Amino acid sequence: MSAADLPPGWRRPTLDDIRAAARRIEGRVHETPVMHCADINAMLGCDLFFKCENLQRIGAFKARGAMNAVWSLGEEEAAKGVATHSSGNHGAALALAARSRDIASWVVVPDNAPAVKRDSVRREGATVIDCAPGMQNRESALARVVEETGATVIHPFDDDRVIAGQGTAALELLHACRNLSMLLAPVGGGGLISGTAITAKGQNPSIKVIACEPAAADDTKRSFVHGQRLTVDAPDTIADGLRASLGQRNFRIISELVDDVVTVSEAGIIKATRLVWERMRIVIEPSAAVPLAALLEDQVPGASGAMIGVILTGGNVDLEALRWS
Repeated sequence: MSAADLPPGWRRPTLDDIRAAARRIEGRVHETPVMHCADINAMLGCDLFFKCENLQRIGAFKARGAMNAVWSLGEEEAAKGVATHSSGNHGAALALAARSRDIASWVVVPDNAPAVKRDSVRREGATVIDCAPGMQNRESALARVVEETGATVIHPFDDDRVIAGQGTAALELLHACRNLSMLLAPVGGGGLISGTAITAKGQNPSIKVIACEPAAADDTKRSFVHGQRLTVDAPDTIADGLRASLGQRNFRIISELVDDVVTVSEAGIIKATRLVWERMRIVIEPSAAVPLAALLEDQVPGASGAMIGVILTGGNVDLEALRWS
């Protein structure tokens, strides 16, 4: 990555930024529970601690980053409203955050986004703008919205305020579980894993941070291996929340702080999703199941016998589109 890819003088967010975000969003998001499952632990031979962001407001961790970003804006900037593009969860989160501050929001949504997520964006009060799938289509539509409205863009993941907000999930998890040796989280655009890595390494440099993604959307893995940011446009994976291409800030942070990036099969994602529904009796979406799929497919070295934190990122499932095989 060249210096031109990032704003002049950019520095990655710090643990202090994440702690400040936690104070800013306190009372505006839920402190979600951490759950165990004896059956899954016995199956995998490790001790898993699941951070249940599927029980977060709007059903996903995205509420954290959006709320931090919106409440970081000055009054004049906020008055113009906010805008973004999203396959669903970030859009709903931004709409919720905007409504909490009584400002307008616009969300560009690809037309292949799950209906449950599109409906959530509308329900939270945003104006929805449809676009064709693919990052270029999303960004072009968003640019038109900004030109017409003057709204401030809150990027789904390539935004320091969003990254800091997402890092608060790991902050809570590590406070509740102080002896973890490894943290696993899904990666799409990279906001969550970036915030997770900053939080984890800032508190314990020896903890392993593993990013997990679908093999069908493996731009982070390829970027990590080749040392340059590579993109993917409109990948075909059941993990719809992970179809975005890796962001610029996110690539830099992942390159510096993440220990490994692993990929999983579509069949593995489906198996892991079903396992959580059946054994833990909680609803998660396929994107949230990707770290568990990595463990089931034996993609995480050193997992045996370890104490591992897993962030279950969301629970917004389109029941009409479910497929278990």
